[in-house]
This record gives sequence, structure tokens and C-alpha cells, in this order.
Amino acid sequence: MPITAPTALPTVRHSSAFRGRLGQDARSGHYAVPHRYRLHLSTADPDGLRLAIGHSLLGLDASCPVTLLPAVPDAPDGSHTALRPLYEASAHRYSGPAPAPVLSDAWSGRIVSTHAPDILRDLDLFPRAGGDPLRPCGWESTVDAVERLCAEGIEQAAQRAGRADEDPAGRAAALEVLLDTLSRLERRLAEDEYLAGGRLTAADIDLWVSLVQLDTVHRCHLDASAVHRITGFTALWSYARRLAAHPAFGTHLDLDGIARRHHGHCQGLEAAGAAVQILDWAAHAAKQG
Repeated sequence: MPITAPTALPTVRHSSAFRGRLGQDARSGHYAVPHRYRLHLSTADPDGLRLAIGHSLLGLDASCPVTLLPAVPDAPDGSHTALRPLYEASAHRYSGPAPAPVLSDAWSGRIVSTHAPDILRDLDLFPRAGGDPLRPCGWESTVDAVERLCAEGIEQAAQRAGRADEDPAGRAAALEVLLDTLSRLERRLAEDEYLAGGRLTAADIDLWVSLVQLDTVHRCHLDASAVHRITGFTALWSYARRLAAHPAFGTHLDLDGIARRHHGHCQGLEAAGAAVQILDWAAHAAKQG
């Protein structure tokens, strides 16, 4: 079953001040040489969690080290004070926020990119002893479709469905987009173990993190009947449970950090769905290995 993205909602997941890319060789300026770059991320942030999982699946600990940041940024604008020098070195008189994630270049002391999807794509370029590519040849369109599907059909739809300032018709429409998206993914996962090429790819990273966010963050603002409908997608949640037990996924799951980050910046109202947990993420992650 081919996966296509919905067109009902605009794509607004990533806001980036810097969007450099790694190339294949020295002529590109930034190229994927070991020990030159560093990832700065928080696994309580969904983009940071995606990058941490991809980094682990590719086995890049030696060639591209990671600096873990606190779950809750230490500045009101969402900045991490530890990242401020990198931002200021990368743009003259930079006065904007300094959020994570960041891919930095140790040779120049500057930022390459703050755009998580590009960073995840570029991690595939690093030389490594093992680990299959996250975007296998011939499956790029499927991986891209799942990325957009998760952003629009799960994350944005769930946000709108739980927003207190959204009119009832808008919330209902967003919930239907969410349920339709989950239904399409349910059908796919009833047929195949993974979303693309019969193995773990960036598509699975995107979906798993979106499901984590749906259960640990967005569910808190949905009514109980909506959450009960969401729990009915058994193949989808079985898949989420199975990946939680995978070391590259469950190891990075910071449930306490996600909760603190959510409560630190969320201004929405808690709804009855907050009491209806879908998965016991901690228990499933503990079974990994």
C-alpha cells in the first residue's frame, strides 16, 4: 500500500535559523569526515529524539559525538545558554533564540544546520563500519511521504484537535484527519513489519516519535472518547511497543524530560484523555536488548 501525505493541513514543524548541508566530498565545504562535527540535542524534544535514534541506528558514536542538553531550555525564548556561543559565532550580531538541535562544525566553531530533517539526512553520509542507510535507495519517496504524514496528519492534527481556542468544528475536523492518518498507517503495518523496504528506516523513526508525542503530550488535551478511538489501532500500537524495546529507540526515551518540557511551555487545558494512557512506555523500553 503506497503512503501519501494529506493536503488538508500546512506543513509547519521545523523552524530553522541555519540550513547548511553536508556534501559528499571536500568541494562541498562541509563534508562528512569523522570527528569534525558534533550533535547538540535534547531527547525530550521530538526533533532531538529523532536525531538520537538515527545516530544510534547508524552507529556514529565515534565519528560524530553527541552533547546532550537539558530537557527544559534555560531561557524563556526556548534557548539553551550552552548553545549561545555557537549561534553568535555563526551570524554577525546574532540576537535571536538559541534552540536545539544543532549540528556544529568543530573546525570552524560554527553551526552547520539547525534543521532536524536535513541533519538526519546528512547523518547517512558519514562513513561507518555498520548500520544500513536510513533512506534506502528506491524508498526515498516513501520516507519523505511518511515524514510529511507524521507532521501534518498526526502532530499538527492532534494539536488542533486538542486546542482550547479552536472552534468545535475545527477540533472535530482535525480529529478526523488524525484518525484517518492512523487508519492508513494501521493498514500498512498490518501488512508489513516496517514502513519502507522491510527494515528500519527514517520513516520508522518519524512515526515512532510521533506516536510517543501523541501518547505523552497531545493525549493530555483530547477528550476520553477521542483517546479510546485512538487506542483501537492495534497494529500501530503493537509496532510502537516493539520499537520501544529496540535499544536504538527505547534507550533515548526520556519520559520525565518530555513531561517537564511539555508542562514548561504548554498553555493548553488538560482534558479527560489525560487519564487514558495508551502504552506503558517505561515498561516496554525496559525490556530492550
